[in-house]
Amino acid sequence: MKKGSLARGALRRPITVLVAVTAVALMAGLSLLRMPRDILPKLDLPIIYVAQPYGGMSPAQMEAFLTYYYEYNFFFINGIKDIESKSIQGVALLKLEFHPGTDMAAAMAETVEYVNSAMALMPPGTLPPFVMRYDAGSVPVGYLVFVSSGYTLGMIQDLALNRVRPMFAALPGVSSPPPFGASQRSIIVNLKPDRLREHHLSPDDAAQMVAQSEVVTPAGNILLGEKYPIVPLNSVVDHIQELLRVPLRLATYPTVFLKDVATVEDATDLPEGYAMVNGRPAIYIPVTKRADASTLAVVDEVKANIKKFQEVLPKDIKVYFAFDQSVYVREAIETVLSEGGIGAILTGLMVLLFLGDLRSAGIVVANIPFALLGALIGLWLTGQTVNMMTLGGLALAVGILVDEATVTIENIHSHMEKGEPLGRAALSQCFRSQPKDRRSRTKCSGHPWTSRRR
Repeated sequence: MKKGSLARGALRRPITVLVAVTAVALMAGLSLLRMPRDILPKLDLPIIYVAQPYGGMSPAQMEAFLTYYYEYNFFFINGIKDIESKSIQGVALLKLEFHPGTDMAAAMAETVEYVNSAMALMPPGTLPPFVMRYDAGSVPVGYLVFVSSGYTLGMIQDLALNRVRPMFAALPGVSSPPPFGASQRSIIVNLKPDRLREHHLSPDDAAQMVAQSEVVTPAGNILLGEKYPIVPLNSVVDHIQELLRVPLRLATYPTVFLKDVATVEDATDLPEGYAMVNGRPAIYIPVTKRADASTLAVVDEVKANIKKFQEVLPKDIKVYFAFDQSVYVREAIETVLSEGGIGAILTGLMVLLFLGDLRSAGIVVANIPFALLGALIGLWLTGQTVNMMTLGGLALAVGILVDEATVTIENIHSHMEKGEPLGRAALSQCFRSQPKDRRSRTKCSGHPWTSRRR
C-alpha cells in the first residue's frame, strides 16, 4: 500500500469512513458480548494429572506397588514429554507433560486406557484414580454456601449433594465438584466388647452378618397365572434401626441379634476437615467454571438460579453466593473505560485550550474510544478473551493514543497556520511537498506527525 493512501482515501470518501467507524463500534459491542470475560487467559497447558489414593500405604509402598506401574505404562502414550511423580502416605500424584501441539483430547483418552492397563497389576482393593486436566482458567469463581441453625452439617451436605448439585451441574459453563464442609455420612455400629464375649462372637462375625443383611439380588421371574412378574430379593432395611434385628447367630436358642451386642446411629465418619464461613460452620460447593467459559457469564447464571436452589431445600437452610471473583473482572473493565474516558476528556480540553478548535477537540475525544473498540475486535478475531492481561494492555495503550492524538492535531494546525488548506495539511505529514524552492521541501521522516525542513 502506497504511503498515505489510507489518509487520502479517508479525505476523498468521508461518508465511507463514517460508515466504517459506525460498523467498528457495532462490531466491537458484539465482540464484547461474545468474548469470554475472565480473570486469567486460557493457557491450554499440555498437562494431565493422575491422583491415585490408597489408604494406609507408606510412601515406599506407593512408589513400588502403584507409581511404578503407572510410569511404566504412561511412556507408551503418544506425545508424552515428561513424567513427574510424587508418592506420599496414601496418595500417588503423577504429572504428565506433553509436547506442544499434542491433541489433548486424544492424550486424555490414551491416559485413561493405560490407567486401566496399569491397575490390573496393582494390589487388590485399588480404587480408580482421578485423571484430570488443569488450567489456570479453571479456578473457582465463587462458592455456593449452605448454612442452617436446625440441621446438622451432615444433613446439609446430603441435601446439597442430592438436591442442589444435579441442578447446579446443569448450568452452562459450570463444572460440579461435590460439596465440602462435613465428614461423609456413615451408619455407625458401636459394638460392646463385653456383650460379644458373653455370646462368644467376634467383631468380624458381626460385620459379616450386617454385610449379608444388605444384599439386593435379582431372583428372576415367577409364573402367576397369566402374569410373569419380576420377583426381586430385597433385604435392604428401610430404617437404620431395623439393623438391630439382624441375627448374628442362627440355629441357636435364643437367637442373638445385633441389638444384643451393639447400638446403631446415623452419624458421620471421622472428621478430616471442616469449613467456616463468616465465623460459623457451613457447607459449600465450589463454583468452578470450565476453561473456555466466561467468569461473568458463569457468576450471573449461578446468581440467577439461587432461588431455584432454595426451593428444593427446607426453609431453615439458607443458600447464598459468596467470595465472588467476578468483581475483579468488572473492576478491571471499569478501570479501562474510566482511564480511556479521562484521557480523552483531558486531551480534548488541552487541545481546546491551546488550539481553540472545538472540532479538533471532538476528534481527539472520539479517537481514543474508537481505537480501543478496534482493539477489542482484533482480540475477538484472534480468539483472545477479555481478561486482566488484555485489559492491562488496553490501559497502557491509552497513554500512547493520547500522545499520538495530541501531536497529530497540533501538527495539522501548524501546517494550516502556514497557509495550507485543511486537506493538504492533513496529508502534508507523510507526503513530500515540492515547492519551487527545493531548499524548503517538506519530507516525512517516518512518523505521521513529524516534518522537517531540508
